[in-house]
Amino acid sequence: MSGGQPDAASRLLCIGDVHGCAAELSVLLGAVDPSSVDRLVFLGDYVDRGPASKECLDLLADVRETYPNTVCLRGNHEDMFLAYLGLDGHHAEVFLANGGAATLRSYGLDVSSRHGPGAERARAQVAPAHLAFLSEQLVMHHSADGYTFVHAGVRPGIPIERQEADDLLWIREAFLSAEHGLPSTVVFGHTPHREVLFDPPRKIGLDTGCVYGGRLSCLDLTTGVLHQVVRGARNAMQRDVRRQLG
Repeated sequence: MSGGQPDAASRLLCIGDVHGCAAELSVLLGAVDPSSVDRLVFLGDYVDRGPASKECLDLLADVRETYPNTVCLRGNHEDMFLAYLGLDGHHAEVFLANGGAATLRSYGLDVSSRHGPGAERARAQVAPAHLAFLSEQLVMHHSADGYTFVHAGVRPGIPIERQEADDLLWIREAFLSAEHGLPSTVVFGHTPHREVLFDPPRKIGLDTGCVYGGRLSCLDLTTGVLHQVVRGARNAMQRDVRRQLG
């Protein structure tokens, strides 16, 4: 996926892993205050672990309706959720163990049995709009303004168009410890860090572990402002990170 020609006044805003932290996402969006011409990129992992996965998907639906230049990537947790629902995804067998029980509970489903409610019952409880969003409207990568956005990272030395989906969704050390070889800066989530990982001109890691008690982060790549909300906070913090962006 490639971004179109941006409006001269637009910002390029990138949001890290949400993981069911809908309250923090709402606070963050209120602080960032996007305009109708801003471009928003969400890096995936909207569901699992946190208490409000269903509410996160409801909020993302509102965001996409209000801000037409919104791109949402597929994360490995959306992929597992889809697989558990019997749809287009992988690794259904580890969905519950990786925070999926919290997602099912947010839909009012009983997860007391070992395997949860099962695909048919779970699928019937998930709103059709959520199913369509998860299965049809998430992308694997996106490019704009010299940045490449992926969920987990890339396999070094391989063009973005030839990357394997499993790497885009799951890769860690092979990407984190090596030069990726792409001509752009890779912005990714998936691997939580206490602070945003700035490694220009190569990598920016934007998962700051909100669901683990850390922060939810939105990086304005146009103006160099980092917006963050601490887990449970009702206000956001901002700081200038132009130097870290290089």
